[in-house]
Amino acid sequence: MNNLLSIHWILISAVWYFGNGVLHDIFVLINHKGKYDRELLRLLMDGHVLILCGLVLSVCYFMMLQKNTFGAAIISILIGISMLIYCAMIFPFLKSFLTIAISIILIIVAATKL
Repeated sequence: MNNLLSIHWILISAVWYFGNGVLHDIFVLINHKGKYDRELLRLLMDGHVLILCGLVLSVCYFMMLQKNTFGAAIISILIGISMLIYCAMIFPFLKSFLTIAISIILIIVAATKL
């Protein structure tokens, strides 16, 4: 059971969110035609939110390694909840089941570290 609730899930979540954010921004820039406008900014912000969540979670992972678990767990839970809300908002357009599953696992793992 300890392996299933390992803090490595925080690192997996960080890499997943960061990677998806970078890929999102790359595809937005490739597919965007025209000049810089409000729609491009909105689409880029989606990717940047994912990138920021991934970076913050990587800091949380290293905090967990240093046994500073309380703050890292709280932040990880908040990021997991915010990613579930984000997935619910984009669900009609993009069914990101793996991101939902990873976010739920992140919340469970972080809650066990409180």
